[in-house]
Amino acid sequence: MTTTMIQTKGLTRHFTVKKDTVEAVRGLDLRVAEGELVALLGPNGAGKSTTLRMLTTLIPPTSGTATVAGYDVVAQQREVRRVIGYIGQGNGAAHAQRGRDELVSQGRAYGMSVRDAKERAAELIASLDLAAVADRPVSSLSGGQKRRLDIAMGLIHAPRLLFLDEPSTGLDPQNRANLQEHILKLRAEHGTTIVLTTHYLDEADAMAERVIVIDHGTVIADDSPARLKADHSGDLITLGFGSVSDAVRAAARLDALEGAAVTASGATVEVRAEGGPRLVPGIIRDLDATGIAVESTAVNRPTLDDVFLNLTGRSLREGGTATDTVSAEEVAA
Repeated sequence: MTTTMIQTKGLTRHFTVKKDTVEAVRGLDLRVAEGELVALLGPNGAGKSTTLRMLTTLIPPTSGTATVAGYDVVAQQREVRRVIGYIGQGNGAAHAQRGRDELVSQGRAYGMSVRDAKERAAELIASLDLAAVADRPVSSLSGGQKRRLDIAMGLIHAPRLLFLDEPSTGLDPQNRANLQEHILKLRAEHGTTIVLTTHYLDEADAMAERVIVIDHGTVIADDSPARLKADHSGDLITLGFGSVSDAVRAAARLDALEGAAVTASGATVEVRAEGGPRLVPGIIRDLDATGIAVESTAVNRPTLDDVFLNLTGRSLREGGTATDTVSAEEVAA
């Protein structure tokens, strides 16, 4: 029987902003099994970071319940914090300290011996390309270097459950790839359960075996990336013609294609349908037989952004409200 690592029931969080109540998370029901790698997707303000803050005990829920590794996030905060790692969006290291010392101190706080903490710190410093700056004060590091140090601090104790809130923000492509490799290695070697939020859709597509799409504080889709794309969006076939009249005739002909959505614009026709690469040869032959020559073709496979657009009518990249921004007063509440 698969062990449940995260379980929420009716998880809700409200904030008061200028005397108005903002529902950041609304009745969230969620289950994550041990060993899963799950990506939470949604636009800014969807409730992703607020959900992570509740699951990591940083803020309490307004209502509902949540358990992490079997521990209640309200009644058993200390136990929850022992089994998790958390890499938030801000910088967690003390600016006056040296990076290496911060890593060792973090390891010691989790009960590691001095020797193990130093060895693990050295391993992460090398892996995340921090060797040249590890013994400098944190305040002297660049934004990307500070981000990599935060990541190392979250990984220092090889946690059973790792939360990553926009971990790749501020990293260049090489370090993004390096981070992905390290996360996947951690999971493969230790069976770590990983939950991440990200705005890099290719990152979620490549890493996550399961994607949960959140909008307005509720789950609107939950499946593997492949099935989400297959169920909620087809391939986009773009056909170019020599004239507008040919495009109009082609669109009329293609309207009979079962399960396809056809639109014409100028001398171009777009067909949204499943199995685009398989359909294209037949479409070209059929149109050619009726005297309509196709001058160009392109097939674009669906993305997770297409899934969200299909579900909500807007892009994942569009900004939302600022419900995921938590003030110091709210965290202390």
